[in-house]
Amino acid sequence: MKRLDRRALFASGAAAALLAATGAGLAQTPRRGGTLRIAIPREDAFLARLARAAVYDQLTEVAPDGVLRAELASAWRSDETARHWKLNLRTDIPFHDGRMMTGADVIASLEAHLKSGALRLEGVKNLDLSSDGAVVIDLAESNPHLPYRLADTGLVIAPDGAVDAVLGDLNGTGLYQVDRAQEDRHFRARRVARNYRDEVAGWLDALDLIVIPDAQVRAEALRDGFVDVAALPTAEGLQGRFQFYPSDQEIALAAAEHVALPLRISSRAPLDDHRIAERWWMV
Repeated sequence: MKRLDRRALFASGAAAALLAATGAGLAQTPRRGGTLRIAIPREDAFLARLARAAVYDQLTEVAPDGVLRAELASAWRSDETARHWKLNLRTDIPFHDGRMMTGADVIASLEAHLKSGALRLEGVKNLDLSSDGAVVIDLAESNPHLPYRLADTGLVIAPDGAVDAVLGDLNGTGLYQVDRAQEDRHFRARRVARNYRDEVAGWLDALDLIVIPDAQVRAEALRDGFVDVAALPTAEGLQGRFQFYPSDQEIALAAAEHVALPLRISSRAPLDDHRIAERWWMV
């Protein structure tokens, strides 16, 4: 496995095994506090992907239990053909700079994703706002899975559709906002004071993403306590002290014993690997 950009990375069985091995009992609930430090490779845009997932929201999300839930969209419905969709938006949601999110921001963001190819929809005939402020999407072909598609962590909603902002300028509605950033080197985000998902996500006080190009050095950083999680490390020196995922032979992540995962994990749908900041916590 050469990258974390695979939802299968967090298939339920192995994720549950990692959770049990960390000592986080099934009856334990997440708690607020702590800084999660993750050592990541330089390649495959790991830094940008994880940072953006912490700062931005999407219109919908697939929760750890596999259920599709509302995020910036408060509700959605389609006609019987699944070609005409209407998505109601949450109100009073601010970006981190204090500006309120509007339907125009959502439309501009979706248009940017369509233009870049990040959002692939066959034949978008209309993308606009209705008179009551809902997003209306008319498709040439039926797509009953559209709400699931919109949950992709790459399909972020940004002010004025600026979905490709550089790392230090990320400005979203998410649980974490940029504290400091260095392209290809380091990213730190801190928990916002108030968010519409308080009490259901975002247990960490802060997130540190540290780029360490060498897999052995990432493993050493975890072993010596400089980080809490190492992505794609070597196994040398970690056996018996850390938890490997998905297996001892194919290590995508190695985690310290004080890191815990969501308690309810679907047997049908895997966790989203980019939502570490909002879904993991410190025991």
